[in-house]
Amino acid sequence: MTKTKAKSSVLQACVGNSQTLTDLVEYATDSIVSKTILDKQAGTITLFAFDKGQKLSEHTTPYDALVQILDGKARLTIGGRQNNISTGGIIIMPGNVPHAVEADEKFKMLLTMIRA
Repeated sequence: MTKTKAKSSVLQACVGNSQTLTDLVEYATDSIVSKTILDKQAGTITLFAFDKGQKLSEHTTPYDALVQILDGKARLTIGGRQNNISTGGIIIMPGNVPHAVEADEKFKMLLTMIRA
């Protein structure tokens, strides 16, 4: 019988060290940049930086996710309903509901996904 190693990763720069979230991920021209802070069986915490005009097309995941806008403004469509969210705003994307993300301007977000 083979044991499977549990999935687990941590951004070492954050372990025992205070960091500023917006400084941990940089914008890149015509790109979406992501950086995983924590990846455990229970869920993930990931930073994203979207350049203006970038988007994630509509998709569905089986898990709930909390989106926190750290810089700029994002347009999230959840279950066909459009939401404009700016710096400091949060929204929950429920599991099994189609959602999409668009950047009408540059923005950074923190995505916390719970796998339970």
